[in-house]
Formats: sequence, structure tokens, C-alpha cells
Amino acid sequence: MPVIIDSLHGFLDEHGLMQADWCVAFSGGLDSSVLLHALSRIDHAGALRAIHVDHGLHADASVWAEHCVQTGRRWKLPVDVVQVQIGVCGQGLESAARDARYRAFREQLRDGEILFTAHHQQDQLETVLLRLLRGAGPAGLAGIRSRTRFASGWLARPLLDVPHDEVIAYARAQDLSWIEDPSNADPGPDRNYLRHHVLPVLRVRWPAVARTGARAARLCADADELLVELAVRDGARAIDHDRLDLRVLAGLSRRRRLNLLRHFLAGQHATMPSETVLHQAENQLMNAREDATVCVAWSHWQLRRYRGRAYLLHADPDRIEAPRDWAGCGVLRLGPLAGTLSLEETAAGGLDPERVESGFEVRFRTGGEVIRRAGHAHRQALKKLFQAAGIVPWIRSHVPLLYVAGELVAVADLWMAQGWQAKPGKPGLAVCWKPGAALR
Repeated sequence: MPVIIDSLHGFLDEHGLMQADWCVAFSGGLDSSVLLHALSRIDHAGALRAIHVDHGLHADASVWAEHCVQTGRRWKLPVDVVQVQIGVCGQGLESAARDARYRAFREQLRDGEILFTAHHQQDQLETVLLRLLRGAGPAGLAGIRSRTRFASGWLARPLLDVPHDEVIAYARAQDLSWIEDPSNADPGPDRNYLRHHVLPVLRVRWPAVARTGARAARLCADADELLVELAVRDGARAIDHDRLDLRVLAGLSRRRRLNLLRHFLAGQHATMPSETVLHQAENQLMNAREDATVCVAWSHWQLRRYRGRAYLLHADPDRIEAPRDWAGCGVLRLGPLAGTLSLEETAAGGLDPERVESGFEVRFRTGGEVIRRAGHAHRQALKKLFQAAGIVPWIRSHVPLLYVAGELVAVADLWMAQGWQAKPGKPGLAVCWKPGAALR
């Protein structure tokens, strides 16, 4: 039995994938051609198909797509071609193409399907070396994971422990044909430079470098899993959605605080800051004066502090939404921090439907607003009410204020003005506000 087939059997059995439907990311190149052909030779209970993503970046892109379709016909396998648009938008072309490709896979993958990619041992070595040169920690040096959550299922890389020489040997033994992408010969991209100019030199001195690099990646993955387990334990006491209890962090060593911060940011799908910014955030959150305004920003994300908690934001609190009219029907979408507004009928309480039937003007704070709350004898400044309620300062300007004929009748669903309540025993309209970030 060929080494490739034997390795696939071992991987599929180990991860319990023999009953699933399989989908191969099929570029038409050497590696994915070998993977698709080898999987087609394995009897299993599910279906097998392939997806070819046409990036439209090369003059021969349509020829490559047709090659993949014809290959599928010869092997009696369905091959779906998906065309994507590449938007660079501040990132390199290679990175943008990868993002578009995996976005297409997410959209195309069916329920219960396993997506397979053809990364092999040399790909793992290249990834580990590139991340080492960029100063990665254990998570980065763990390289490419053999199996990760993807869409509603899994992304599997069953050839990670297979040497590239075995991939080539299989292709030749099976007389496979494949596409040679000329961009792979360009030494400009870092990965290509490493492949063509660095790895050949390393192999002369250390012939087993790919195998030992893969072992180092597995050891780093083990270390990373231990760090995650520790962060989960610490986070169980400290993390509340997009907030961190700094009193818990104060009881941890600095290394554990940094580890927990990384785990917290990863759990919120935030762009990971540089080491310098992360250390700056930890220092300011823990050591700045109690009355100091703490805000650490990077890549459209912010960490802020208020009353012993750290808050993560993915929007600019200084950008205030414009006033707008609202008839009170349906859901009103206000912005990333202001969230949404709606009205719900209630058997008792809420606003008087007759008095607000003409609709509202929704405004946001500019300063100096006051309200006499229902059941209270005197007017109070919103600034004082927000402070007493513990509303975080950066959200206060995003709390929607409902006006009728120029009079403030409700502050989101927090307070209602005296005189605007539904009559006793009569149905009313309850304001429902879903803010886009934590209030307290």
C-alpha cells in the first residue's frame, strides 16, 4: 500500500472521519491532486467531491479551472468551480487571495462535510520558520494544526506528517497530471524565498529538518494547549462576555495576566495586538491611577477601563450617530455601539400609546440633558443618572434619547419621563434597547 494511502487511513481512523462526507480544496496543483486521487481510492461511507476556487488573478485561470473539472470527470468525481473577487484593502495580494478562498469554502461547504487541504510536512516546516522569523510564541510556532473547527464542521489536513518526496513519488507512480503555477517560482514572496533559497541549504546540513520541524510544531502545540487550559481556568472567574474583572487579574502573575489577555482577545475574535501593545495594555489596565482614562487602541480595536473592569470595543466611541425620525415600527438600527431600538406592547406600564402615536425623534447626548423620571418629584441631569447607574463613560453618548415634539420622553429603556406613562390598567409600549456593547 502506498505511504500516502496508509497515512490517510491512519488519520481518518484516528479522527473518526470514515463516515463523513469529504470535500477537497482542489487547486489542480501537485499536492491537492495527490490528495484528491488518494482519497478517491479509499472506501468510505460518505460522498467525495472537490471545490476549485478561481481567483481570476492569472491569464490561465480559466484553463486551470477547466483542467480541474476534466480531472474530476476522469476520476468520476464532482468538481465545483467557484469564482471570487479579490479585495486587497490594506493587505498583501497573497493574503487577500487566501481570505477570499477560505471565505468561498465556508460558503460552499455543506452540513456535515469535512474540508480537506493538502498541506504536507514541508508546508509545516515553512510555516514554522516564517513564524519564528516573525517572533511568534507557542501558538504561532505550533504551525498548521492537523484539524480545526471550520464553518459548521472541520478543516482537516491529513498529509501534515507526509514528506513532500512521498507526495511526488505518489503522483509519479499514479501517472497524475497537475498544474504548475508560475507564481510559485517567484522568489519575491517570503514563503517562496524560503522554499527556493533557504530550505535547500538547511537540508544539506540537516537532512531531517522537515521531520524535526514538524516535531517541534507538535511540542509547541502541546505547550499552547496547556496555556489555553490555564487561561480557561483563570478566565472562568475573570471573563464576562466582552469584559474582564481586573480584580481577578490583580491576583495573577504578570505572565498569567498576559496569557489571559491573549485568550480573552482570541475568544472575542479580535485582531491580536503586537507584543508591545499587549504589554502596554496590561500595564495601563493594572497600574494606571484609579481616576485615569485608560484606552489602548490597535487595528480598529480598543481596550478601556472603568470601575475595576476592562472592556473590549470594536467600534470608535467618538463617532456619534446622527439624530433621526422613527415612527416606532419595526427595529431601528442605530449603529455599532448604539445598537437597536424597538417597541413592544405590554399589558401594563410603558409609554402611553396615544401620546406617542406621532412617532419619535431619536437623538444622542450633546450635554445638558435633564429628565424628570416617572415617580420622581424633580428633574435630574442625565450625566448624574449615568454616573449613579454605573454606565461606562464611552457608551453614554450612544444611549438613544427618545423625543416627542421636542420633549425628552425616554432614555432608551433605562428611564421614562413623568407624565408619559400608560394610564393605570391600560396597555402600554415598552422601549426595548439592545446596545452594541456592554453598558456596565
